[in-house]
Amino acid sequence: MGKKTLGIALLATAMLTVAGCSGGGSPNAGETAAAPVNPDDVSGDITVLTNRTDLVQDGTMKWYAAEFNKTYPEVKVKFEALTDYEGEVKIRMNTEDYGDVLLIPSVIAKGDYPKFFAPLGDTSSMKDTYRFTDKTDVDGTTYGIATFGTANGFVYNKALWKTAGITEWPTTPRQFLDNLRAVEEKTGATPYYTNFKDGWPLESPWTNSIGSVSCDTQAHDKLAEMDKPWTKGNDLHTLDTLLHDIVHEKLSEKDPATTNWESSKTLLAKGEVGSMLLGSWAINQMRDASEKAGKNPDDIGFMPVPTQENGRFCTTLVSDYQQAVNIHSDHKSAARAWIDWFTEKSGYAAKEGAVSVLRAGALPKTLDDFVDNDVKMIERSAARTAEVNAIDNASEVGLTKPDYRKKLIDIARGAVDGSLDEYFDDLNKRWSEARQLAGS
Repeated sequence: MGKKTLGIALLATAMLTVAGCSGGGSPNAGETAAAPVNPDDVSGDITVLTNRTDLVQDGTMKWYAAEFNKTYPEVKVKFEALTDYEGEVKIRMNTEDYGDVLLIPSVIAKGDYPKFFAPLGDTSSMKDTYRFTDKTDVDGTTYGIATFGTANGFVYNKALWKTAGITEWPTTPRQFLDNLRAVEEKTGATPYYTNFKDGWPLESPWTNSIGSVSCDTQAHDKLAEMDKPWTKGNDLHTLDTLLHDIVHEKLSEKDPATTNWESSKTLLAKGEVGSMLLGSWAINQMRDASEKAGKNPDDIGFMPVPTQENGRFCTTLVSDYQQAVNIHSDHKSAARAWIDWFTEKSGYAAKEGAVSVLRAGALPKTLDDFVDNDVKMIERSAARTAEVNAIDNASEVGLTKPDYRKKLIDIARGAVDGSLDEYFDDLNKRWSEARQLAGS
């Protein structure tokens, strides 16, 4: 094949990828990656794709593999850590070479899971053991098991807030904004940090909080039935208004274009930043940053979204990435053995301060404040995620992308023309038109 022909082929592949990963070759149709019964019968070399470059580089994943080999000595585990996980994996999924075990990329439409991933079992028989099975359920079959669950809320520096005279969680958005103002006036710290430049902190933490406001397990599913999600009283209106107002009232960093996720951990640990909306997985990372900075890790706290339903805080409990088995893998049994062991025996979720995907698992100590204050955990349904995603994609809003909230922040800080109400009207119009096109 000549260079010109090769270039055309690569361009075609790139176009296929952008179109939504509809390729994938000829799978071993119907072959289930069943849970192995006898470890002695399991063997083979498997490659595990991961986004945790840090845990591969520091040897943590190698340690997990060594522990796994105590039960499955005939399985050799190799890790591939990808910095741009989503970008790199979606390209590889146009071939059959995307590892044996991988985290399901968000770009893959839920209805396409059977094209790329081996069935793990009947959802009806798995849902009593594992949380979040509806996230990867297609026609009664489960195609992925979550690495862990995460509660959503604000990671904050308790010592800083106490210095500002705040000792109780705010119960309304207005009270939260007043608290941020007190942090700024009495400590000089930046009250809130958007992590605008990295982008992803404007996606998952805010969108994953849908349901926290209404205290409704079906809140995300109901987006498939709504023409105007950004109408007052709806979760998206409350959440996005809060983000807008934080920035509009100059309670966030002065130049959002220069934010840095890794640096933000140290800033919060040192009390130079007051708060950030994140999943509960971030608590341990912030406490580690505190120790490295010579500060007290117990100063890092976690509070729910500042709204209450019938006098009670609520927090959404959502799935993180789901591990799946490549449908083309020659070692499906070994791949499934790794997923089951990593989920049930490794202790990974507890070490990360996250919620175990096992229903029988205890909540992590990082959520002790939520337990002590009777915060209601809302395990949010993902049964209609495919419908919501289809409308979202057609509307080009991008609930799982940073761009629409980046524009929200730019409106709030006056970097682009427009008002919040005008922006919400536009979002509602686009969502409504996309629903009509989708026939919802």
